[in-house]
Amino acid sequence: MKKKRVLILCTGNSARSQMAEGLWRQEGGSRFEVFSAGTHPTAVRPEAIAVMQEIGIDISGHRSKSVDEFAGEELDYVVTVCDHARESCPVFPGGAQRLHWSFEDPAAVQGSEDERKAAFRQIRDQIHQRIRGFLGGAATGAS
Repeated sequence: MKKKRVLILCTGNSARSQMAEGLWRQEGGSRFEVFSAGTHPTAVRPEAIAVMQEIGIDISGHRSKSVDEFAGEELDYVVTVCDHARESCPVFPGGAQRLHWSFEDPAAVQGSEDERKAAFRQIRDQIHQRIRGFLGGAATGAS
């Protein structure tokens, strides 16, 4: 069975899309080949790495990538996780199904380290729930 190819897009490819990539890889197992990228990539946020490590997923080796690195790639799904990425998402060949899952930006939260990590945890858990719901539906043919 051919793996489904998924690209998760955000603006900076620093938090939401990185967490989603790690979660989707874990939940989707060998059924998916998962990538993430940004429309204006920056660097992976240490808070994202920390809260993913809390649930046993290591994204410390990830790097922020530009969506341009995936130009011409055949993809099954392109998932935008922020509104800005949705607006500037390029067209991919092969009729990739586009999904938009809008999540608040945890990197925008100000405050103590504990407050910032709490925001990252909340978004991580929301993304996790959304991916689990999608994969449950995808397994039965729905999306």
